[in-house]
Amino acid sequence: MLLDAQAQVIADAMAQMPQPDLQVLTALDFRASLAFFPPLPDLGDELAEQSDAMLDGAAGPLPMRLYRPLGPGPFPVTVFFHGGGFVGCGLDSHNNICRRLAAQARTLVISVDYRLAPEHRFPAAVDDALAALRWVQQNAPTLGGDASRLAVAGDSAGGNLAAVVAQQLRGQAIPVCHQLLIYPVTDSACDLPSHREFEQAAMLSSSLMRWFWQQYLPDPQDGLDPFASPLRQTDLSGSPSATVITAGFDPLRDEGQAYAEALRRAGVAVTARCWPAQFHGFVSMLGMLDAAVEALDFGAQALALAFEKGIQPSGR
Repeated sequence: MLLDAQAQVIADAMAQMPQPDLQVLTALDFRASLAFFPPLPDLGDELAEQSDAMLDGAAGPLPMRLYRPLGPGPFPVTVFFHGGGFVGCGLDSHNNICRRLAAQARTLVISVDYRLAPEHRFPAAVDDALAALRWVQQNAPTLGGDASRLAVAGDSAGGNLAAVVAQQLRGQAIPVCHQLLIYPVTDSACDLPSHREFEQAAMLSSSLMRWFWQQYLPDPQDGLDPFASPLRQTDLSGSPSATVITAGFDPLRDEGQAYAEALRRAGVAVTARCWPAQFHGFVSMLGMLDAAVEALDFGAQALALAFEKGIQPSGR
């Protein structure tokens, strides 16, 4: 299998860029490198509102961005956590994804700017994600949302947070009806075959992923905690239904697929789909990759269907 033609052009350009020395790379250096990339385009999805505000995080106020679709509410609510290896990115870097999800799934989207490592190591991001869910549920009516139809979503490290939150809220008073996980980070071990296959991939290498984990975890042993590595959760019964999107040329491919299979074994309704000719991060490249539109609309349709079904009886 090869990258498709559109993805190959981008991958070739990325391969020509200087690669960081992970022995000396700092989080500040990594964030500075992201600033060299132009803003990712959106598809001009029309919304009724896009606005910035603050919500109550675990240790103080956190920036959030609200996306409201056209039409009358109240709308179902999707809480979105951005990727970036727990170290970088934010509201702006994932603006195009959130706009598309809001418009196509007709959901209120709340994008959360959780605290980043290494300044705030595990479990700070998890604590913020949980606090954000609680805040959103309490404030959904004021925002024009329906707290009884609540989903979580995220890509990469944000997919990790969405999965962890979905695990932690099982059986609690905050009903989550779906989790949309886009090439999620699920295991700190980084030892599945796709990690060996893409040890030095241009878009996301296994080496860089291990560097991210070093920034995120206070101690490597913390990676054994299911709230850091959701694939290590031994009981996934009662989890909300899931949609898992993976990419063929991605060191995270196998751990995302393994998590989808673990959910299935626990009796959870799962739809998993791999885009075999794409690399990690491809969903962000709306307007540049046809596959990005296809995958994100696939995820939006899954959210819309889950909102129609609502909370299903728990098997836990």
